[in-house]
Amino acid sequence: MRMSLKLNCLLWLVLACGTGIGQAASLPEYAATFKQQLREKIMPYWHNTAVDRAKGGYLLADDGSGGRQARDKQLVTQSRMVWGFSHAHVKGLGTNNLNYLRSAEYGYRFLLEHFRDKDNGGYFWTTDLDGKVLNDSKILYGQCFVIYAMVEFYRAGGDRKALEHAMELFHVIQKNAHDAKNKGWIEHFTKDWQPILANDGRAIVERGGCKSANTHLHWMEALTELYMVTRDIEVKKALEEAVELNRQYFYPANPGKSCFHRHLDWKPTTGPSSAGLSYGHNVEFAWLMIHAQNALGEKPAWNHFYAHLDHALKYGYDWVNGGLYYRGYDDKPARVTDKVWWAEAELIAALSDALQQKENPAYRAALTKQIEFLLQYQIDPSDGIWRDTVTADGKPKTPAKAHNWKANYHDVRALMKFCETFSR
Repeated sequence: MRMSLKLNCLLWLVLACGTGIGQAASLPEYAATFKQQLREKIMPYWHNTAVDRAKGGYLLADDGSGGRQARDKQLVTQSRMVWGFSHAHVKGLGTNNLNYLRSAEYGYRFLLEHFRDKDNGGYFWTTDLDGKVLNDSKILYGQCFVIYAMVEFYRAGGDRKALEHAMELFHVIQKNAHDAKNKGWIEHFTKDWQPILANDGRAIVERGGCKSANTHLHWMEALTELYMVTRDIEVKKALEEAVELNRQYFYPANPGKSCFHRHLDWKPTTGPSSAGLSYGHNVEFAWLMIHAQNALGEKPAWNHFYAHLDHALKYGYDWVNGGLYYRGYDDKPARVTDKVWWAEAELIAALSDALQQKENPAYRAALTKQIEFLLQYQIDPSDGIWRDTVTADGKPKTPAKAHNWKANYHDVRALMKFCETFSR
């Protein structure tokens, strides 16, 4: 089916289901609402509840019902919080009483003092609340977000040392994790950078002995930001490689053939954890690919972008209630219909880029309905924070607002992109 016919069918379905779009606020009005929430609720929530002013870093524990007991500090989320506060400062969301650059510095210093391996290079996986290392593994997924955080912290405050730390880590990864034989990057290592190739629990993120779409996606993301501020030729070559490998093996032109894992030589994998696809990752890849290609000065692959966005809207989007389903398989209806905060955020980001590129009634209808669903079911109106997971019809399933995998990253990034796209 041609793209235009697909989109017309989707738009017809929206209208037939009675979305009430005619009575909804406009996208610029929603943008104004979210900009106000970012200033008055969302970022103040993270500033007031998560910054560990006594020991450094962040305490991420809010189960949505009053429970706030952090047990450790994990590399990914600590880094994402540094990025989130730095980004808020860059976007001018702070005030005299809400110094987000200072909030970012609490995490930046903690990363350097407690997570950074000064002997072997790279950053450990977890510490306790005081900063004592609990898990000294080197996991590429976590290293990606250290670079991502360091670059944004540099943008926010102009600290050249942060950029030096980012480049230092890039070279450590290239030396130890790059697969010179098959291309791509090995993802799991011991403290001294010995590869962990067994899927025995030490890998923690994704599958040991495999290359993953999730990690290679975020490595592409980190490289994009690093290249934008350094214009380093080695970073450029790595970014070009990451874009091509993601497009070829993990998020191909036929989105139904997307996959979670590949063997180190890129052969397909089998097993329950590798079956199916993630609509959230597919649309996240789509807009991050365009961002990377723009950074490289390449012609953006908009057809590839639209293929993934249209596939997600056709098979993974709830056109009755709004919201993006979690997982599916090939060109078939979604098989896991929960709605998880980060996937909902990535659809907002992708649709914002799509509508900025060109007007499309189906995309506009989907984005409007997406926001309506979030405001009604997933976002807590008292503080603007998104609940982790709700069911297809919006019932709370995992009401947590902050934990070791949930920080001020996906939703804040998507809302800033949405606000900048649609603000009058």
